[in-house]
Amino acid sequence: MKLLKDILYKAGLLEVAGSTNVAITSITFDSRKVQKDGLFIALRGAKADGHHYMEDVATKGVVAIVCEEFPESMNERIVYVKVKDSHAALGTIASNFYGNPSSNLKLIGITGTNGKTTSVTLLYNLFRSLGYKTGLISTVRNMVNNEEVASTHTTPDAISLNQLLSQMAEAGCTYCFMEVSSHAVVQHRISGLQFAGAAFTNITHDHLDYHKTFEEYIRAKKGFFDQLDTNSFALVNKDDPNAAIMIQNCRAEKKFFSLRAMADFKCKVLENQFSGLLLNIDGTEMWSKLIGTFNAYNLLTVYGIAMLLKQDKMNVLTTLSTLNPIEGRFEYFRTDNGITGIVDYAHTPDALLNVLKTIKDIRTGNEKVITVVGCGGDRDGAKRPVMARIACENSDKVILTSDNPRSEDPAAIIAQMQTGVDPLHFKKTLSITDRKEAIRTACSLALPGDIILLAGKGHEKYQEIKGVKYPFDDLDILIENLKQITQ
Repeated sequence: MKLLKDILYKAGLLEVAGSTNVAITSITFDSRKVQKDGLFIALRGAKADGHHYMEDVATKGVVAIVCEEFPESMNERIVYVKVKDSHAALGTIASNFYGNPSSNLKLIGITGTNGKTTSVTLLYNLFRSLGYKTGLISTVRNMVNNEEVASTHTTPDAISLNQLLSQMAEAGCTYCFMEVSSHAVVQHRISGLQFAGAAFTNITHDHLDYHKTFEEYIRAKKGFFDQLDTNSFALVNKDDPNAAIMIQNCRAEKKFFSLRAMADFKCKVLENQFSGLLLNIDGTEMWSKLIGTFNAYNLLTVYGIAMLLKQDKMNVLTTLSTLNPIEGRFEYFRTDNGITGIVDYAHTPDALLNVLKTIKDIRTGNEKVITVVGCGGDRDGAKRPVMARIACENSDKVILTSDNPRSEDPAAIIAQMQTGVDPLHFKKTLSITDRKEAIRTACSLALPGDIILLAGKGHEKYQEIKGVKYPFDDLDILIENLKQITQ
């Protein structure tokens, strides 16, 4: 329970109708979840406007409503608070309500198109192995030290986020590593949070269904770094052409990492094979179980952050060498006759190209690469033909199939992908709408030594079709089919 006047601190108040010296027992932006003596924040969303529900929640016992416009009819029993932006106010209010938990631990955010999940998960595993109580907020899972909490978004809403951070602080966590999506920045889900540091991995074509232009997408990512204060650090990938833009006008301490240029943290790939990576990081060699140049970047990101958090270099490199690959990120299985199956979350053009380049670097040249790839429904349609083109240019056989079609017709999504296939590649391309059948077909086409890549779903254990999530695990289906053909 908190006083309304205390949780409104720095929330951007424009006008108040009533006394703010009232006790608040809960906060919510969902009109269906309001509680007696609670606070309701009216948000304008893409599908609904919380302002339309103010009259309804007024009958459910709330004592205060935060909004951008006062209702025509105001309940004299309720305190109305007008703010310029309800989304921005929500983050600050949530942080105040839960006692500003981000200030009670070292919160590190990682943003970028690719590498966020791998980097934060490696950091979580690294710092746990180094003996720290640690929190994790990621696409795959949220962890409060060793306790798992369900994950539904890359970055949770502001209330859920502060609840999580509060649990971490109460559990004695010293650090929390979290993914920060571009949506979260634009929607002010991270407003009110105090970051000890932030890292930028890369930025490539993605989410243009939401941001509309690549420039707007860049501005969204940059918005995260604009929020950092002088007590924090900003670590960016110098090899990305947009690195300088990210930290333009950023007040934090600026540091760079690179595989190709002079930087604060430097790495060179010495060996890259299915058994792992041999790297030289800042003059010291280390072996990692992870595979591919893109993972060299992820490992360097993690190393750089650990160094900026004042950890011992040799302890960090030694511990990193023991960490296992992340679920659904270049996760592979090999049969007795040498067929290799790979499952990867690659769902952007750049991520798909990185995975296929890694396979090209490792393969001997005599085996076929068979790629099964789809694109999600209700998402950025512009990348569909691009991903199909990349798959065809870097594979010997391509099967276009469903990913999570959501509300869209899977055949229509595949038809869009087909527009990116060059006529020269028609003969090596198949289209199979049923993803399970597509995987089965890929396995039946594979000969000893060949490589099968299942791209797009990675760690996901479901397939979403028309609002329903059906059980579906790429790796399980792949292993099952490969075992059948080798028995």
